[in-house]
Amino acid sequence: MNRTLYVLLAATFISSACSNDKPSAKNNQEAKPMMNNFETIELKKDNPLVKLKLAGTLEADQETELYAKVNSYVQKINVDIGSTVTAGQVLIVLEAPEIQSQLASAKSKWMAQEAIYRATKSNYDRMFKANETEGAVAKDALDQITAKKLADEAQLASAKSVYLELQSIQNYLTIRAPFSGVITDRNVDLGAYVSPMGKGADKPLLVIQNVNKLRLSLSVPEANTPYLHLGDTVKFRVRSIPQKMYMAKITRKTGALDSKLRSEKIEADFINMNNTLKPLMVAEATIPLKNTEPTFFVPKTALLDANMGMYIIRVENGKTKKVPVTRGRMMADKVEVFGELMEGEQILVKGSEEIEDGTSIKK
Repeated sequence: MNRTLYVLLAATFISSACSNDKPSAKNNQEAKPMMNNFETIELKKDNPLVKLKLAGTLEADQETELYAKVNSYVQKINVDIGSTVTAGQVLIVLEAPEIQSQLASAKSKWMAQEAIYRATKSNYDRMFKANETEGAVAKDALDQITAKKLADEAQLASAKSVYLELQSIQNYLTIRAPFSGVITDRNVDLGAYVSPMGKGADKPLLVIQNVNKLRLSLSVPEANTPYLHLGDTVKFRVRSIPQKMYMAKITRKTGALDSKLRSEKIEADFINMNNTLKPLMVAEATIPLKNTEPTFFVPKTALLDANMGMYIIRVENGKTKKVPVTRGRMMADKVEVFGELMEGEQILVKGSEEIEDGTSIKK
């Protein structure tokens, strides 16, 4: 009997402990209203100057890689890395003896063909002069001399064309600067064999850049593209000179979005005084974004991005209502939104995905 009493007491103790661990349904119902205390804010339109910060790259306004056009050897190099050059300046002189030999041969053939043509034309002129006297020259003779003149004239044109073609190829042996700038790379030495194909074409002979003017290249997110215009000022810093601020003007816009980043590329020109900045420097740019009319800005905590899309929570007669919106410009603590919104409406300052439509809100 004592054993049975002990079992009953143990069962009673365990049941009491379990009932103390689990909260009652009444307690749950009393805790739930505590979630209904939320702060609201009134919607008002505003038109602040929003500053967009982006990372960009400085690029040379002009950059060209110079290659050999014909098979040849490097005879002379007039520049090196860092050399400042002007448009048309001779940079490299190449040598191709076989081209020079072919050019001399072509010139000789041209001169010889020209002598033949002159003799034929002289006979042609004399016969047509004599033909002024009726019956002095047979018609067959006139036809033959006319045909010979035309044939010799065609041969002369062909010989001249071959010579001019070889002469243009010889001009490729002199490599000149296409524009004024600085030599930034050199991959050839005296006596080196160069060609337009094969080993000699793996790298350019020289690289020339115009660094007097630089392009600041930026990729602007889709939501911010409507606020950018040609002529707008962009302020930027570079990491190597963080204490100084530079300014550039937006000069070009692609007018299309990148398929991967969904952004528009813009370029701002910068006059590089004293060549202080270098191409490929990383720039931290600040672009002012100003709208033409006021719009709604809400706290960032009010905007929710869920599976169903972006929305804010409006309070109507003490009840919640999800309002779909799209996002625009962003500030430090606020974000621009567009949707079926009206001034004076109340929205939750801090939204939550757990709040369903029709939830009672206590201020």
